[in-house]
Amino acid sequence: MNPRGTASALALLVPILAQGAQEQRTDPDTGARTWETRAQGVTLRLTQILPDQARAFYLNRGFGAGDVEPYATACVFMTVLRNDAAPGAVAFALRDWRLGVAGGELPLRPVEDWMALWQQRGLPEAARIAFRWAQFPPEQEYEPGEWNQGMLAVGLPPGARFDLAARWRVADKTYEGGLTDVRCAP
Repeated sequence: MNPRGTASALALLVPILAQGAQEQRTDPDTGARTWETRAQGVTLRLTQILPDQARAFYLNRGFGAGDVEPYATACVFMTVLRNDAAPGAVAFALRDWRLGVAGGELPLRPVEDWMALWQQRGLPEAARIAFRWAQFPPEQEYEPGEWNQGMLAVGLPPGARFDLAARWRVADKTYEGGLTDVRCAP
């Protein structure tokens, strides 16, 4: 492991660890794991979408078996972000979120990259639209009481582990919530 990468990953984790405990649970029927934390009136939850679940979802929406594979094996999560009690509207952009991995810090793969891949592969427009609408929004704003969910591929291989630093703004102040030791479904 690169010592500089370790320092970078540790710098990412310090604010996350300072926030307190996170919840983790496992679905007894599927074995899928969920990680959840609450910070500054916001709830962040990631639930594993197993590769077979992602395959089935997109095969039923017009993807070919070979086309869906890069996404199904890119560590996909059902992602929920809720403004439970923040002191105003919560605005976020996924480009500000970071993954902490053994080698350092990585950005999330933008949904636009996936859309370009599907266009390049010649997927039908209906399949591309279904994909786009199922994804967690790249940026959004939620008033208190509002929330959203969607699929989010972090782009790591099956079985990989990472920490997530999620950042958002309320008025002119930046906040951060995070999850540690999140695992990609095998």
